[in-house]
Amino acid sequence: MTIDTKDMLNSILSSISRIDYVRPDSIPNIELYMDQVTTFMEKELSSTKRFPEDKILTKTMINNYAKNNLLPPPVKKKYSREHILVLIFIYYFKNILSIKDIETLLAPITGKYFDTGGSFDLTSIYEEICQTEKARIDSLQKEVARTHKAATESFSEAQEGEERDYLQLFSFICSLSFDVYVKKLIIEKLIDELPEPDNQDKKK
Repeated sequence: MTIDTKDMLNSILSSISRIDYVRPDSIPNIELYMDQVTTFMEKELSSTKRFPEDKILTKTMINNYAKNNLLPPPVKKKYSREHILVLIFIYYFKNILSIKDIETLLAPITGKYFDTGGSFDLTSIYEEICQTEKARIDSLQKEVARTHKAATESFSEAQEGEERDYLQLFSFICSLSFDVYVKKLIIEKLIDELPEPDNQDKKK
């Protein structure tokens, strides 16, 4: 097994630089039926899939999100732009958080800003979050590059060649995993400080 770590790092950093978000103005300004929602999400987020056969969103997922109070219910089986924005948040959160944690995290947002008609709404929140995250891409690339450099300097006593290459790759993956683990712990601690969502107050 030959591992070209330089090539691998360049590919990773290139992928990070291409990270983008679904812009609110690309979301249809009309209410959508469930089939239209899944088609839209598949089109807009297909670049985030690991494997081509992966599904971004299914009808079952949408129904489960509504059933578990993550997503406000549709109006006459139609979903608004704000429904789409909530689904995008859920799509990213579900990779690291439990359904219960996502409900707790989103409840104050959907409770106060979903379908309010105010000047500061869910779209405003979404745009602010996305701009903040986009601004972090350069520093994130540098952080990954530093982690990779440290990994390539590990296992110096191992036999040079495939054995050392793999151990250094393993070190790189462990370091990235540790970062994810620590940040996940922090996120969970912060969510644990939030009040329990009152499902009775949710919009019908």
